[in-house]
Amino acid sequence: MIEAAQLVDLQTKVTSLIEHRDFAQIRQVLETLAPPDVAEIIEELGQEHEAVLFRLLPKEKAVEVFEHLPIENQESLMFGLADKDAAAILDEMSPDDRTAFLEELPGKVTRRLMNLLSADERHIAIQLLGYPEDSIGRLMTPDYVAIKTSWTVAQALGHIRIYGHDSETLNVLYVVEKGGRLIDDIRVREILLASPDALVADLMDHHFVALKASDDQEAAVTAFLRHDRSVLPVTDSSGILLGIVTADDILDVAEEEATEDIQKLGGVSALEEPYLTIGFFKIIRKRSFWLIFLFFGQMLTATAMGFFQEELEKALVLALFVPLIISSGGNTGSQAATLIIRALTIGEISLGDWWRVMRREIFSGLFIGGMLGTLGFLRIMIAQSLTGVYGPHWVFVGVTIAFSLVGVVMWGTLSGSLLPFLLKRFGLDPATSSAPLVATLVDVTGLLIYFSVASVVLKGTLL
Repeated sequence: MIEAAQLVDLQTKVTSLIEHRDFAQIRQVLETLAPPDVAEIIEELGQEHEAVLFRLLPKEKAVEVFEHLPIENQESLMFGLADKDAAAILDEMSPDDRTAFLEELPGKVTRRLMNLLSADERHIAIQLLGYPEDSIGRLMTPDYVAIKTSWTVAQALGHIRIYGHDSETLNVLYVVEKGGRLIDDIRVREILLASPDALVADLMDHHFVALKASDDQEAAVTAFLRHDRSVLPVTDSSGILLGIVTADDILDVAEEEATEDIQKLGGVSALEEPYLTIGFFKIIRKRSFWLIFLFFGQMLTATAMGFFQEELEKALVLALFVPLIISSGGNTGSQAATLIIRALTIGEISLGDWWRVMRREIFSGLFIGGMLGTLGFLRIMIAQSLTGVYGPHWVFVGVTIAFSLVGVVMWGTLSGSLLPFLLKRFGLDPATSSAPLVATLVDVTGLLIYFSVASVVLKGTLL
């Protein structure tokens, strides 16, 4: 990969060459660059020049560059190329990347491009598009190398030489029995180091990991992380080998899932398009839903304040610490929610761990709340010694703040940690328990805790 400064220089150079119509020099420049770098230059120069640059690339490199382009550039290129050129690109694309491209297009466009494919590639595309959206079947490619138990290592190597060039990767070979049922996987390294006369059956350990085509793509991310693999086989419910999924596709899924979770944590409905390309009113709709929901939630805070209006009139000093109390609870709740949501997402904890999490958060809340409560009491003590602003009953005010912080922080950690479990239990995305949602929930209940503590501690003095 080239550095950012070099990329800018190349973009300037290519733009100048296009203006002077020096296509031979452009071709020389592009041939020295890796496909991802060429794709980045095409993306930065915009749709005005992309067709010109793309036609200057050799066929094999053009396919690789196309696979690295964003979906909007891919779509505009397809419309800008002749049917013959578009068909050549689509036929040579890896099936999984082609599926990802086709599923993003309007149905009418997809049908047109499908008709450009060769009969064999059209059959593969239809098969992959037939799997549910966001399933592992949409990610897999049917290009793999399968071998049989009865073969010798020499036969397996001969088979690789004939069919290996069509495979997505040659890191792993898949052992199948009659009917195509997967029974093992063998690393190519083991084949290369074994005696040519050794049987494939002698190299098998019958331990392998496989994904189901109908499973959600998040399951594939978890499996890759857990087993530290660069490629995994995909089977149907009967164990028949259908294809493979490679790490590059899983990285894309992991990035999409992480982006979606982060957006939800921020109180925004997940965006299906990049920030700069999504429509203005669409992003307003995505953001305003949660803001309106949280607005009505915050109305409960005002209602709670009104309920304790009499206490506030008697002890106006309580109002000074309302922001301190509710922000402390909201912040700790948001912290806990973020930690638990991430742990659930990457499989560090499961629904069965809810009690262990709750027990841990109770002690965490007590300890953190105790620290903040002590700091709150010290703050009142120091201010009283310097200014006397809190009057003769400052100790009771300090105790109220200290105990309120312990209660509110403890409630915040419990709410933030258990709400994701509750959502997951009902089949919802735990990330929906966003930081703003948890903060709003704890704001309202935090006021109840604060004024309840105040009514007990300050009774007979300020109240």
